[in-house]
Amino acid sequence: MTKRIEKQLNSFKYKGEPIRITLGTLILVALSVLLLIIATFTQITLKHVFIPLDAMAFLDTNPTNMELIQHFTKAYRYIPQIPMVFFIVALLGRKFGIAAICGYITLGMFFPIFALGGGISYVSEFGFGYILALIPAIFLSGTLLKIKTDFFRIVLLSILGVITVHILGILYILFIATLKHASMDIVSSWISSQSGIQIFYDVFFSVVAIYLGRFARKVFWIIMC
Repeated sequence: MTKRIEKQLNSFKYKGEPIRITLGTLILVALSVLLLIIATFTQITLKHVFIPLDAMAFLDTNPTNMELIQHFTKAYRYIPQIPMVFFIVALLGRKFGIAAICGYITLGMFFPIFALGGGISYVSEFGFGYILALIPAIFLSGTLLKIKTDFFRIVLLSILGVITVHILGILYILFIATLKHASMDIVSSWISSQSGIQIFYDVFFSVVAIYLGRFARKVFWIIMC
């Protein structure tokens, strides 16, 4: 392999050249849908510092006490669905990334592959908006990834993409709540569970997922082209 050819291949790998429709690409799209399904049903337990309302009452407590540590530590069950979406768009690009998400949504209309089931009736679920929001999020992120892939841009597009998902998801919750005449307690509970501290985890893991996706793109470039 000459240096000129090697330079051209590296250019394709790093500068977001469009991917052609090949059997390898279609296989990777199908595998991406499978990965998204797996991510939907995967729970990762994360622990972080938590300041309770009664924190002042523990000022005179031995800081090495295990009970104290547990009281100021909160376990959070995280579902890495959104980072998997960013991995897919980094791997496949905008066009095929959207195809993978649309395939996932289409399958969910017939099979219980969403977090709370599936089927046509799932459109009336409060959380369905977060799934639909993956399409504009992946469009935005895929567009920005084609321009440049430095660390600042990756962090920026992760923030924008995650915020897009959560804003649209919250708006959908409010829409369904209006149709169902749901109480504000139910609405606030859904928003808190879907768009609370999860947003920060989504941004962090999405940055990691993009780097992993870009690396996988280089590995599978020959298959995709």
